[in-house]
Amino acid sequence: MQTGLYVALSSQMALEKRLNTLADNIANSNTVGFRATEVKFNQVLGDTKPTKVSYVSEGEEFLSTKTGALARTGSALDFAVKGDAWFSIDTPGGPALTRDGRFTLTEAGELVTIKGYPVLDAGGAPIQLNGGAGEITVGADGAIHQNGVQVALLGLHEADFSKGFMRYDNSAVMPAAQPEPVVDRFDVGVMQGFLEESNVNAVQEMSQLIMITRAFDNVTALMRDSEGSIDKAIETLGGSR
Repeated sequence: MQTGLYVALSSQMALEKRLNTLADNIANSNTVGFRATEVKFNQVLGDTKPTKVSYVSEGEEFLSTKTGALARTGSALDFAVKGDAWFSIDTPGGPALTRDGRFTLTEAGELVTIKGYPVLDAGGAPIQLNGGAGEITVGADGAIHQNGVQVALLGLHEADFSKGFMRYDNSAVMPAAQPEPVVDRFDVGVMQGFLEESNVNAVQEMSQLIMITRAFDNVTALMRDSEGSIDKAIETLGGSR
């Protein structure tokens, strides 16, 4: 009977983790460049002789690779990434990746995010422009031009998020694995004057949240009933002496 409690407890922990990720996804359904967090659960076999008991694993988080809808803004300093790549930015916590392309220029000409984090080129250096040197145009390859002259290159990077990641401000993520610059990829590029919206489907996530909340409540009730049965058994056995 106690084995059933352990199985129920493992299910409850897994459900709680999924509830947390769903709540975070819904909260960021309108966040530019946000990628939803999904969770993969595996079955774990416990060695409880004479039978094998299946538990639910804690769950492994991963980023959804679905691309969010593109919104045209017409702003020369708004950018969207085409394909599976990320902009690189320098944060107080270290380099991070983001698909939020809402950039601006400081008075000193440094290209920064709306949070004020420097935007980096492919080599990891901050991008410096001249605000008074004319119109800024950016090609599909990320090359930044002013007055027809290339002055910088937006860095596009890719990373293996399966090794783990942490979230940061500005829809950013910090992968455990070292990101690599994207080179000579025809399926990856930059679109000027566009922004990528969050890839979260709020209605779908809310439906899942309701379903999992009900499942969590059902498991809690099951555990409560099991504990009550154990208490009654102990009471009965104790009284038979």
